[in-house]
Amino acid sequence: MKETRLTLGGQPMPDALQRLRLPMIGAPLFIISVPELVIAQCKAGIVGSFPALNAREAEGEPPLLEVWLQQITEELDRHNQDNPDRPAAPFAVNQIVHRSNTRLERDLEICHRWKVPLWITSLGARPEVNEAAHGCGGVVLHDVINNRFARKAIEKGADGLIAVAAGAGGHAGQQSPLALISEIRNWFKGPLALSGAIANGPSLLAARALGADFGYVGSPFIATEEANAQQGYKQMIVDSAADDIVYSSLFTGVSGNYLRGSIQNAGLDPDNLESADASAMNFAGGSSKPKAWKEIWGSGQGIGAIRDVRPAGALVDEIAADYDAAGRRMAAEFTSAGAH
Repeated sequence: MKETRLTLGGQPMPDALQRLRLPMIGAPLFIISVPELVIAQCKAGIVGSFPALNAREAEGEPPLLEVWLQQITEELDRHNQDNPDRPAAPFAVNQIVHRSNTRLERDLEICHRWKVPLWITSLGARPEVNEAAHGCGGVVLHDVINNRFARKAIEKGADGLIAVAAGAGGHAGQQSPLALISEIRNWFKGPLALSGAIANGPSLLAARALGADFGYVGSPFIATEEANAQQGYKQMIVDSAADDIVYSSLFTGVSGNYLRGSIQNAGLDPDNLESADASAMNFAGGSSKPKAWKEIWGSGQGIGAIRDVRPAGALVDEIAADYDAAGRRMAAEFTSAGAH
C-alpha cells in the first residue's frame, strides 16, 4: 500500500494525518458509522470516523463509547502488527459541540483517556474541547459551512477545517466548493478537507486541485456491507442520483440533504416541505432528529456514482484506482499541451 505523504507549506502534516493510502476521510455518519465500518475504512488506508453519540447505552450500563474505542484501537493495533508494510490509517471521533449534548463532557474525558488521534467537532467551536484533544496529542478538524465560521474555529484553537459545501450529505452548506475553498485558502494554510458530492476518484482529485488536502466522503459508505443501515436505505443510495436529493430544514431544524424517496415513503411531498427553526435541535437523546423522522434518510448529491452495495474496502479500492487513473490522465494532457 502506497502512503500519501502530505505537506503544509513544505512541512509534514501532523502524524495523525499521515499513513494514508488516499487523501480521504470517511465522514462520521449518524447511526451508520459503527466500529466495523471504521475499522474497515482504516484498514483500507483512509481515515475512518464515527460520531461519539452513535455509541448509545441503556441507563446504568457502562459507557459504550469506551467499548468501541477499545475495539477499534485493539483491532487496528493487531492489523499493524500483522501488516507492517501496509499500516492502518488513524481513526477519528466526531463530537457534537452543542449546548443540548449532555454527554459531551463525559465523552471528551473518555476520548482523552484513549488518546483518540483525530477529533472532528461540529455545531460549535469551543476552546476547552480543543484543549482536551491537544492534551492527549489529538488533532482537531472543525466542520464549517462558510469562511466566517472557519476563522472563528481557528481562532478558538482548531488545527484544521472541514469545508462543508453545497451537495454534501447531512447538515450541508449552500456555497460552491470553488468559492468556499478559495476563500479559506486565502488565509489558512493548515489541514483542510472538502465535503460535498465526493464519491469517486476524479472528484477526489478535483478536491485536491481546488486546494483541499483531503476529500471528506460520507454517503457512498452508506451502501457498504459494514454500514449500520437498513437494506432499504442502502438500496435507495444505489438507485438514486443527484436529482433525488432534497434540501430541507424540516427534520432537524438545520438545513440538510435527504433522499426524496424516504420523504415520499413518510407520506410527505418533497416539493412542499415546511421549514423548522434551529432552536428545535436537541442532542440530549443522542440525536437532533425527532423519532417521527427516524426513517428520513440523509444523503449527499454524489451518489450517482454508487452502483452496488459492497465491502467498504472494495469501495476504497475502486476510488483509489480511479484517483490514480484520473491523475495520470491529467498529467498526460498537461504534458501533451506543453509539447504544443
